[in-house]
Amino acid sequence: MKRWYGKLLGFFAGAALLRSNPPLGALIGLLIGHAFDTDWFRLRRDNPYAVLGLTEEASDAEVDQAYRRLISQYHPDRMAGAADELRRRAEAKAREINAAYDRIQTLRRK
Repeated sequence: MKRWYGKLLGFFAGAALLRSNPPLGALIGLLIGHAFDTDWFRLRRDNPYAVLGLTEEASDAEVDQAYRRLISQYHPDRMAGAADELRRRAEAKAREINAAYDRIQTLRRK
């Protein structure tokens, strides 16, 4: 279900805060509420699907396939002979991929 309460709260708060022109305040509040309801201000790290390069409509098989492809590419054991900086970046990316995959699995179990 889509969220709607941000629009409602923004509408009334905008009208109340901009008392000199309530319709304009309500319109501005409605737009800001819509932005919050549709997650315009959400950071990329909050979306585990974006880390794996997928959309939220991806099937379980697509999630597993993307996870295996990325983790095999960035696994620290594959970077054993590489420079220290490159190995550290691969470890950080592998941690990010694992965290995103775990988050997706937790979300899908609910």
